[in-house]
Amino acid sequence: MKIEEAIRQTKPMLPLQKALINLVYTYHWHMDRSAELFKPFEITPQQYNVLRILKGRNPEAMPVGEVKAVLLDKNPDMTRLCDRLVQKGLIQREFNCQNRREVLLQITPAGLELLSKMEPVFKEAAKAWENLTPEESETLSDLLDKLRG
Repeated sequence: MKIEEAIRQTKPMLPLQKALINLVYTYHWHMDRSAELFKPFEITPQQYNVLRILKGRNPEAMPVGEVKAVLLDKNPDMTRLCDRLVQKGLIQREFNCQNRREVLLQITPAGLELLSKMEPVFKEAAKAWENLTPEESETLSDLLDKLRG
């Protein structure tokens, strides 16, 4: 569906205005669809992102500051976010023995198991993006990189 149809825009838009509106609309479309995927697993997209980052560094622990630096959502309250993941047994938190002010995070076996359970659901959901060819996906990614400068 064209963005003009989705937002019921009848007047022509400037190309840049159209692209920016389309970007915001598509972001929300994607986030709404994604939110439904997380519900059965009782975690949020931000919690999933932390687990994904820690899995990539597993079996090593990772400083909280490094995790926050690479989060897709730059605004979460990391303390509260990590508290919830610790309570669910999905990550563990410890202090760096060389620097007691530095908190280290590590994914637990339960966290790894949860990510494994989520993988088939996410692969199925990714099929919604199969209407883009690999070349189109690469072009889209390149354009978004260019937009961010």
